[in-house]
Amino acid sequence: MFKPSFRVFQKVVSSGRIPPVKLAYKNMLKDPSTKYAAFKGVKLPNRVWPNKSIEKAPRWLSTDLRDGNQSLPDPMSVEEKKEYFHKLIEIGFKEIEVSFPSASQTDFDFTRYAVEHAPEDVSIQVLTQSREPLIRRTVESVKGAKKATIHTYLATSDVFRDVVFNMSQDDAIAKAIETTKLVKSLTKDDPSMQETEWTLEFSPECFSDTPTEFAVKICEAVKKVWEPTKETPLIFNLPATVEVASPNVYADQIEYFCNHISEREKVCVSVHCHNDRGCGVAATELGLLAGADRVEGCLFGNGERTGNVDLVTVALNMYTNGVSPELDFSEIESIIEISERCNKIPVHDRAPYGGSLVVCAFSGSHQDAIKKGFAKQDERLAKGDNIWAIPYLPLDPKDIGRSYEAVIRVNSQSGKGGAAWVILRSLGLDLPRQLQVAFSSTVQDRADSLGRELKSEEITTLFKSKYCITSPISLKDFEVTKNKINNDREIYAVLNNANGETINIKGQGNGPISSFIDAISKEFGVLFEVINYTEHSLGSGTQGQAATYIELGYVNSHGQNVRRWGCGIDSDVSEASIEAILTVVNSLIEEQEIKL
Repeated sequence: MFKPSFRVFQKVVSSGRIPPVKLAYKNMLKDPSTKYAAFKGVKLPNRVWPNKSIEKAPRWLSTDLRDGNQSLPDPMSVEEKKEYFHKLIEIGFKEIEVSFPSASQTDFDFTRYAVEHAPEDVSIQVLTQSREPLIRRTVESVKGAKKATIHTYLATSDVFRDVVFNMSQDDAIAKAIETTKLVKSLTKDDPSMQETEWTLEFSPECFSDTPTEFAVKICEAVKKVWEPTKETPLIFNLPATVEVASPNVYADQIEYFCNHISEREKVCVSVHCHNDRGCGVAATELGLLAGADRVEGCLFGNGERTGNVDLVTVALNMYTNGVSPELDFSEIESIIEISERCNKIPVHDRAPYGGSLVVCAFSGSHQDAIKKGFAKQDERLAKGDNIWAIPYLPLDPKDIGRSYEAVIRVNSQSGKGGAAWVILRSLGLDLPRQLQVAFSSTVQDRADSLGRELKSEEITTLFKSKYCITSPISLKDFEVTKNKINNDREIYAVLNNANGETINIKGQGNGPISSFIDAISKEFGVLFEVINYTEHSLGSGTQGQAATYIELGYVNSHGQNVRRWGCGIDSDVSEASIEAILTVVNSLIEEQEIKL
């Protein structure tokens, strides 16, 4: 049937015979600028962050138990929070925001648990609104802690001040000063509270949508009251509470703040990025380039709306660039299990690093590249080069506790490399390319018929059933001798059949393989020839074995040229080769191509 090209279609349209298709807008505006204004960032003509790189781990704060928990439709129970808390400590978090203690007795009680069970080097952080009764209750919740951080916040963006709180910039500064004075008087200025190392964190909420000059101004006012030191800096958390612009704009805001806040050595700049535009990780990384010292977020990105920044992704991005994040995700499956069970939210199959499919390849070309990559990696390792360089795998799955068996998974769209990888990893058999092609067709047909991917054990069973057939004919014994007249080799072999009967055969050729081919050709009346032969060792030392792969050609009963593969494994190379040949014979007996 004739199918006109797009060029022909354009010509017909331009001729006027077919009206051009017009894009119809139902709900979305054709011109969104009539409703939405582009965000205008801070002017920073001499920005330096684009020329920097992340070279060390930041301070980390997990807010899974506070920000993450408050976003859950079904919040964690106390027992779940306890389990999660200890997992965070196990991972290596030294700062954990555990609750909003003034919100409920449950949160207060859990805060007390955290205080009593936190290691001495872990700081317990709690959040409070800027209201005196709530502040007093919050300070009471962490009394006796070795290290504690009181986190206060105040919305500073124009839209929040004007619309929600009807508060001027001066009003906001006055409120921030009042709150800071009260926290200071209840903590580090109180003689009875000196057993605790107190830190204040102040968040100009919606920093990303706040005039950056004003954010600096209100933070200066807080710092003047708190009087931080270089040893115990004041934390200024600059959150992208709602992500309103691209990550480079946020980086400009962070760099501007870092350049304009006074006594920078007494200040810890923290970033807390939400993911409204899907750029939380990028904004966090650019924020670190711009001078931030600390990162707040949740494991796997849980949080309000589209979530907080995914700390696993940020940390392992550093790791795969050769920078230790100083957090331990060696057993990521156990972390995923706790996160999913306690949050009642699954980690997406395609989530970076944590997803169940992110280290898996189904595509044939991907599988082939990965298989070849591992072969090259082994060569490099033998030469002392330990740098990881595998196509499609930026991270060695073993580093986070995952096996290589999960790397390649085989379905009907997988190529020769996928099935070959499974056989190599499961059986140690490095299949020759032609056998890979033949076996992949068998695997694809099986996956197609089942309508699903094949498990590793199913693939290995399929391989053995096709290329390692040991009945009805098996080798009992053989002997190879040299003909003194013409120097040919002669073989005398004894075979067993399924009925327990023995078959004596003999043949000759220029070696054991050709001699055995001659013998079975005579016995079964089929002229076999060797098309391909490959072997390799399995294991090493005296316990090592040989794996041989033989492709035989013959003419079938319909006069067609046919090729069949067989595989044999034995400590003796000749015996392994004979077993490979017998596999072909057995497959033909099964299919009644030849008769016993």
